[in-house]
Amino acid sequence: MNRFAAITFAATASLIATSAPIAYAQGRFDNVEITTEEIAPGVAVLFGAGGNIGVSHGEDATVIIDDQFAPLSGKIERAIANLGATPVKYVVNTHWHFDHTGGNEHFGGTGATIFAHDNVRVRMASGGSAGGNETPPAAREALPVVTYAQGMRMHLNGDTINLMYFGGGHTDGDSVVIWEEDNIIHMGDLYFNIPGYPFVDVGSGGSVYNAMETLDIVIAMIDDETQVIPGHGAMSNKAELVAYRAVIGEAVSRIDALRADGMTLEQAIAAAPLGDIDRGEGGFISADAFVTAVWNSEQ
Repeated sequence: MNRFAAITFAATASLIATSAPIAYAQGRFDNVEITTEEIAPGVAVLFGAGGNIGVSHGEDATVIIDDQFAPLSGKIERAIANLGATPVKYVVNTHWHFDHTGGNEHFGGTGATIFAHDNVRVRMASGGSAGGNETPPAAREALPVVTYAQGMRMHLNGDTINLMYFGGGHTDGDSVVIWEEDNIIHMGDLYFNIPGYPFVDVGSGGSVYNAMETLDIVIAMIDDETQVIPGHGAMSNKAELVAYRAVIGEAVSRIDALRADGMTLEQAIAAAPLGDIDRGEGGFISADAFVTAVWNSEQ
């Protein structure tokens, strides 16, 4: 894991591991550094704590994809200013989780327009549990103002930026964001480029089967030159995304076979079907938790 991935993973995992309200965790962010990687003219990625932030900036406006945790908003603004960009005008949320939408209230309060899938607004407005953390209903300023069922297109900064919903998977509201001319895609948490197993939030309408279908669609759309921004972890590419999808597919096939043999969930966990699939140390969830998520996913 490189430095960017380590910072993002360690800080986010510490928040997911506790049910303490984010407001009480300000001290956790004091030493978080927002680092920047410019991946194309006018396009950058910000790494800090929480989901990776995509940035499009230029003569038209500054757009950010996700905005991490509320206490980091000032640091995020300074990192964007250091790119030579104007203040944020548009925010796109890839899904509703607190480590991707925590800055919404700040940026919405400064006048930015927030975009997301329909289900993101619904879940943010009602609040709920995500990753063991109870998230209260969002403030009015934090809610997406423009929502969509399938997608929409922005024509900004010399690029065509597509917001696209292919059925979700991590939750029921996952969007991918594609810069057409620059051949870049932001995957949100449909792609974890970190050790461990993918977190599928079944309680938020996530399904590993939907996630695999979405990944298949994306893989068919991109090419070997596409730069892939994962929800967590370092920059990636098509080959690594294909390998990620293959590991998920193999794991799901094994779990499905145990179900077909008539096992219960408890028996399937005890059988340790993922024991020889090496995903590295750490991660957001354990192998047993991933087996459970697959078992409980709607097909």
